[in-house]
Amino acid sequence: MDGVLEKAAVKRFIEAKNSLGLQGAVTVLSDSARTAQDAASALGIEVGQIASSLVFRLPDGSPLLIITSGRHRVDTDLVAKNLGIEELGRADADYVKSVSGYSVGGVAPIGWTSPATVLIDEALNDYEVIWAASGHPHAVFPTSHAELSHATGATSIVVGE
Repeated sequence: MDGVLEKAAVKRFIEAKNSLGLQGAVTVLSDSARTAQDAASALGIEVGQIASSLVFRLPDGSPLLIITSGRHRVDTDLVAKNLGIEELGRADADYVKSVSGYSVGGVAPIGWTSPATVLIDEALNDYEVIWAASGHPHAVFPTSHAELSHATGATSIVVGE
C-alpha cells in the first residue's frame, strides 16, 4: 500500500501521535481494516484488541467518540443512560468527516479537527496491546487502554457486552 503514510489524514494522525508522546508506530496493512474483524485478521490478533472509533451525535449536536473493543457492539441505550441523555444520535459519513477530519473506516481516536466527548470501553483494558485506526482504512497503530485514555482524555465505561 504505497502512499498511505503520505495521505493528509495519516500525516495529521502521526503529528498528533508524536505531540502526545504515543510510542506505537503506524503499521500499513495490505488489506483494509475497515472492520474490526478485518483488522484483527490482518494483524493476527483477537478481534477484542481492535479499538474501533465510533462517532455519535449528542443532543446538542456535538460529537461523541466511543472507542470500543471490536469484540462487541456498543449498547447505545446503556451509554445514553450513563450520560444522562435520552439517546445517542446517529452520525452519517459527512458528519464524521466534518467533526473528526477522518473518513469512515479510518477514524483515528486522536488528531481530530473538532473537540469531542470521548468514552473508552473498559473491555479494552483486558488486553496489554490494542490497535486503533491511524487515519486511513489500511493504517493502524498499537497502544494500550491506559495510554489511549490519557491521550484522548476519555472516560472509561462499560459500553456493551
